[in-house]
Amino acid sequence: MITVLSILLFLAGVFFFFTATVGLLRMPDFYCRMQATGKGDTLGAFLTITGLALYNLNHGFTLAAVLVSLKIMFIVVFIFVANPTATHAIAKAGMDCGVEPWTKEGGNT
Repeated sequence: MITVLSILLFLAGVFFFFTATVGLLRMPDFYCRMQATGKGDTLGAFLTITGLALYNLNHGFTLAAVLVSLKIMFIVVFIFVANPTATHAIAKAGMDCGVEPWTKEGGNT
């Protein structure tokens, strides 16, 4: 049962990584691409690494396996905080450098 759940989490994470990549390729400007990849990569990493932590518990709930899974979940929390912060910092740097947002009427303003 743990194996099936970890595989489902892993596949959901890969799906969100894939949609973030499609968003990176299909969005019209820098800010839309940052939004697509920032959210997709964060959720994809969260689901994929959570699946890995769960899969680590597949061979039993020994103290070593629980501690390793707990360390993996600390990595998940760090990524969950660091990715949106980095995305915001990159978008702010683009704004400070004068990158214009795309508009429907005429492309970049």
